[in-house]
Amino acid sequence: MAVLVALGAFLMTLFGGWTAQRVTDRRHLVLGLAGGLMLGVVGLDLLPEAMEAAGHKVFGVPQALLLFVGGFLLAHVVERLLAVRRAAHGVGADERVPQVGLTAAAAMILHSLMDGIALGAAFQVGGGMGATVALAVITHDFADGFNTYTITSLYGNARRKAVAMLVADALAPILGAASTLLFTLPEELLGSYLGFFGGALLYLAAAEILPEAHHEHPARSTLLCTVAGVGFIWLVVGLSG
Repeated sequence: MAVLVALGAFLMTLFGGWTAQRVTDRRHLVLGLAGGLMLGVVGLDLLPEAMEAAGHKVFGVPQALLLFVGGFLLAHVVERLLAVRRAAHGVGADERVPQVGLTAAAAMILHSLMDGIALGAAFQVGGGMGATVALAVITHDFADGFNTYTITSLYGNARRKAVAMLVADALAPILGAASTLLFTLPEELLGSYLGFFGGALLYLAAAEILPEAHHEHPARSTLLCTVAGVGFIWLVVGLSG
């Protein structure tokens, strides 16, 4: 089942990349909604499930929560390292280094691979958890595809390279989900991983997706899309509970 859902993530990633080529003035609404959905999934479902599966305390703090913070910090460190590398290349406001775009896109591909592993692991727990993570992964992979193509092309890479990185990003969740057919994660390890995954996902939503959504269009409609995304996840969690 996880692999079939990953096929949906594959298509959504490609759709995100296609949208990046087509959408111009409305992309802030799409990104605002995607950020809200990601925030809702992490805060209202993913983190509570992780806490339940791996809630024993390590020096006074639940293990899943420690890993949640760790995932957030790791994503932040990776993003900062990319920024340092960009500065080291002497990139000014109007200058672009193609290798920086490719590095950022490669990081997105690695994250998509981890998305697939999280998806497969969630289906090992049960269909309900699997469906919730599937929504997070599919929603996130639209933004991933959108950003992978945009970042690669933004830094001056040829269109064929941008498309190649997009396809690799689309295939990554399938490979990650398929890998979980070879092993079963213990509940505590799964909860720890989902906590870590939630932290990284929250960082992408809060530090990348939402700021980009509001960067050139600080419109009220963008904010409403974000709130609607969170509200939708709340509705799904409430109905499934």
